[in-house]
Amino acid sequence: MKVSEFDYDLPPEFIAQSPASPRDSSRLLHLDRATGRIGHFRFNDIVRLLNPKDVLVMNNTRVIPARLAARKAATGGVVEILLLRRLTATRWKALIRGRNIREGLRLELDKGSISCKCIGGLGRGQHVIEFDRAIDERLRGLGDIPLPPYIQKTLDESEKYQTVYSAVDGSAAAPTAGLHFTPELMADLQDLGVKLAYCTLHIGLDTFQPVAVDDVSDHVIHSEFATLDAEAAGIVNGAIASGHRVIAVGTTSARTLESAARSRNRDDNTGQDQFLSDSGKCLVAPMSGDTDLFIVPGFNWRIVDAMITNFHLPRSTLLMMLSAFAGRETILDAYEIAKEEAYRFYSFGDAMFVT
Repeated sequence: MKVSEFDYDLPPEFIAQSPASPRDSSRLLHLDRATGRIGHFRFNDIVRLLNPKDVLVMNNTRVIPARLAARKAATGGVVEILLLRRLTATRWKALIRGRNIREGLRLELDKGSISCKCIGGLGRGQHVIEFDRAIDERLRGLGDIPLPPYIQKTLDESEKYQTVYSAVDGSAAAPTAGLHFTPELMADLQDLGVKLAYCTLHIGLDTFQPVAVDDVSDHVIHSEFATLDAEAAGIVNGAIASGHRVIAVGTTSARTLESAARSRNRDDNTGQDQFLSDSGKCLVAPMSGDTDLFIVPGFNWRIVDAMITNFHLPRSTLLMMLSAFAGRETILDAYEIAKEEAYRFYSFGDAMFVT
């Protein structure tokens, strides 16, 4: 399968530079996978498209101020650090932009009050760095919220790049499908009888980058830390057992759910699913750990019945995942219709509800 099969043309004017206000006034394209039928709504119309006892699974990760200004201790040369993942109390995986970044290089932050050392290169500008102290509590004063490179407009309020239900620090990027929700809309959904369940997946930089290889099978997927606790697993399994829909809010929630289905559902000897509901559908198990699940066309979906998502970059793993869910041609045709209808794309753009 060629990466070029997931390419499409998007003129820059379609890329949203700021979020809709209010959040739930963004547009919503409803795609029915079975018929290919498309409907056009506002996001707050999703109340009309959901059913009582549907379960929405939402990623409650919170974006950290991960973009840090630093200088080389020896020369004073300016570099930028983008924290990608905390490995220990003082050790981080990071992307470093600057010249001659090498193992052993010492960097200084905040006028030298904090320093770190590069202790290993990971390729593609990524390094493992070791700080001289834990910096979690100081990040708010040290760093800025990182925005994707295609957003050129300065964000006047950093909370606009957080979901209203964000709770667990650790992400380098926002789970953007969740940016459309408001507290009022969530209350309306619960009044309808929709149930909410939360997972946590800390998003790394690679999520939003186009795939650089020619063949999909040659791409090495990044791993991300994901958690689905017992309470959320119980809500999801309750919906499965009673025949109600499990709806992933975003590709990160979908990845968490399908990872949780695989964490304990396979018999290594027979390859058969073991933890099943009475209807024969897989159940999820609580999980906490890394997932490197790469979802491409041909994937066997076990849990997700519908998905709320944004419009994704060409040649990205997220577009591949959505194509695995609804069919590549169906998705690319829907994207062309979205362009004809002047939808806004990417992180601050409009949304799709794929059922």
